[in-house]
Amino acid sequence: MTRHLLRDDDLTAVEQAEILDLAVELKRDRWAQKPLAGPQTVAVIFDKSSTRTRVSFAVGIADLGGSPLIISTANSQLGGKETPADTARVLERQVAAIVWRTYAQAGLEEMARGTRVPVVNALSDDFHPCQLLADLLTIKEHKGELAGLTLAFFGDGRSNMAHSYVLAGVTAGMHVRVASPDTYAPRDDVIDDADQRAKETGGSVTLYTDPLEAAAGADVVVTDTWVSMGKEEEKLARLRDLGAYKVTNETMALAASDAIFIHCLPADRGYEVDAEVIDGPQSVVWDEAENRLHAQKALLVWLLRQQ
Repeated sequence: MTRHLLRDDDLTAVEQAEILDLAVELKRDRWAQKPLAGPQTVAVIFDKSSTRTRVSFAVGIADLGGSPLIISTANSQLGGKETPADTARVLERQVAAIVWRTYAQAGLEEMARGTRVPVVNALSDDFHPCQLLADLLTIKEHKGELAGLTLAFFGDGRSNMAHSYVLAGVTAGMHVRVASPDTYAPRDDVIDDADQRAKETGGSVTLYTDPLEAAAGADVVVTDTWVSMGKEEEKLARLRDLGAYKVTNETMALAASDAIFIHCLPADRGYEVDAEVIDGPQSVVWDEAENRLHAQKALLVWLLRQQ
């Protein structure tokens, strides 16, 4: 059966751990596996601009012996005359996998239903599972075992990043705190799904409106940009609504003494995080950015093995 990664809980706890362990191996020996030798081609489709996603997938596919085919939807029929399902039927006869950085989660789901090759969500409005694999790899490197750690997310709880932290964190057995105003709380259905997964893993999700309470004793402190791509007109409102949730030195002082700070980047210094934090000794954001490469390579290897 073809496996896809469209949202973080498409992976069980065991499967997530397998991919992270494989990422550790591939980081140690970068060219150890060549499942795409040939070279086989992987289609990497972009509706949105990108730095880390574009570079890490292009380099990772090449590392695995393959050829990345970078496609801009502005220069293709996808999203115009052709449906995601029809595009998938064309691509599956020529590529080994499809990676898509897009807007609507529904498009990814339609594409996955229409193809026999793995489809990977490289970002949607709802979830960012590839980023979370990289983040979990980074946390694992710096903190050891993931299960039992407390991760505190600050800012927009309805963002794709918050939703992915909730699902992936709980899958890893972590205790996830989301600090946001009530009007920015994660979607109820995402929390319900996380609560169900938590029954299997021992993780948990707790929502806070008080950012200082959420920070207390946290092992991992996280934030994300407050203004998502394509929503720049919301910046002033979000600065007003989310200002109290900026990660500062005070936030880090309330967390555990050995807490680490992560941010998926790009960061808007002075808005969601102070420069002193992101550039400070507890920040591991550059390890995190590199780990997109290793985590995504591991994901592709794992998905291809399921074929």
